[in-house]
Amino acid sequence: MDSLGFALVGTGFGQKVHLPALRMHPHTEVVALYHRHQPRAQQLATQHHIPHASDDLETLLALPEVDVVAISTPPSLHFAMAHRAIAAGKHVLLEKPVTMTYAEALTLRDAAAAKKVVIAVDFEFRYVPQWRYLHHLLRQGQVGAYRTIEIQWLVEGRADPLRAWNWYSQKSYGGGALGALGSHTFDYVTWLFGDVHRLTAHLTTRIGQRPDGEGQMRPVDADDTCHLIMELHDGTPCSAAISTVTHRGRGHWLSIYGDRGTLILGSANQADYVHGFALHWGEPQRQELELLSVPPQFQLPQTFSDGRLAPFCGLLDDFVRAIATQTPMVPGILEGVNSQKLMECAQRSHATGQWVTAFP
Repeated sequence: MDSLGFALVGTGFGQKVHLPALRMHPHTEVVALYHRHQPRAQQLATQHHIPHASDDLETLLALPEVDVVAISTPPSLHFAMAHRAIAAGKHVLLEKPVTMTYAEALTLRDAAAAKKVVIAVDFEFRYVPQWRYLHHLLRQGQVGAYRTIEIQWLVEGRADPLRAWNWYSQKSYGGGALGALGSHTFDYVTWLFGDVHRLTAHLTTRIGQRPDGEGQMRPVDADDTCHLIMELHDGTPCSAAISTVTHRGRGHWLSIYGDRGTLILGSANQADYVHGFALHWGEPQRQELELLSVPPQFQLPQTFSDGRLAPFCGLLDDFVRAIATQTPMVPGILEGVNSQKLMECAQRSHATGQWVTAFP
């Protein structure tokens, strides 16, 4: 299999996760880098020994050695950049949320189908071993019929009110907890349990201003706390409490209660949102929860100090295979569209104070 040439668009998460993973993979190489400021683009390209650098995306898309565009910019830029890449016949690796609106996500879906390009979306929890094993156990009917599902994702990443104001603080750029964490939540709820029939949501901003780079206090209008109640396709109630501003927050926990027992997946790790998960099983007649070991077939071949790298490498394997075989990528644009639709339903519910039907 020939190597795929990647253009790196977005140098925050892109530098920390995309770049090292793409360099490790035997069938990918980074051949170009985009930054909105040309001197910075050239500086980063020189630092990382990347042959091409530009502040003009069209220049990079015209390079024949670019096969794939990896986009990890603020969400408000995703649609235009991905649409241009698709029009140029390039495959796309897209961070979530995929776009700002459901309509934009549908447009990307249709454009990719027309140009016969593959889109991967970085829903990395699907590749974390404990999550993969949980998915298997649920498919085996481990807990029986669902009674209720509870999600708590309470972290302190933005709990300090002096953390700098940036794009994440601005709704117009796609900032906020619903986009950063809720997009993942909607994806894994669908992956594990099936379609969300309807939902209601309340979104709030608990820290209303932050200092910019010059120390000036600037208003924050992006949500930092979300409460969701979902009704699944089979009538199961599912609640989610999500916040990025909780000092000593509990971390990330998913509890599934069924008529045969309980599965609890959770991590209290505040420094790394991938490392630290443990899966517990509780039978009806036992008082103690049992820690479940993850079988080898659900493990990833390698782990790293940065927990995000291993699951991203797993996704990259599937992406390279999907491109080589011209088969649909999962998680791909269809999963991105689904998550975007549910995010838009949550925003509409918050605005109207009513339940919103997602999938009749």
